[in-house]
Amino acid sequence: MAITTIQIDTSLKDKLEKLKIHHRETYNELLLRLISTNSPQNVDRESLIETIEVLSDPEMMQGIAQGIKDIREGNSFTLEEIKKEIGIK
Repeated sequence: MAITTIQIDTSLKDKLEKLKIHHRETYNELLLRLISTNSPQNVDRESLIETIEVLSDPEMMQGIAQGIKDIREGNSFTLEEIKKEIGIK
């Protein structure tokens, strides 16, 4: 196997680091895993990029977790309740 070097910016490197299953997983292993589980036949490129960005954003993930918690605890509103509150029929 030939080994090569690629250049990526530090923000992308940080995002890739957060996607590792284990701290010793290499970037080569990580990229192969991402490609094999998200083949072009099943997922388009933009969707994959957006998913990686969401999963790499700690604030976004915290917001999602809080939203799920709120729903489970009953701290949410139905669409009908929101429509009524803002005056939409």
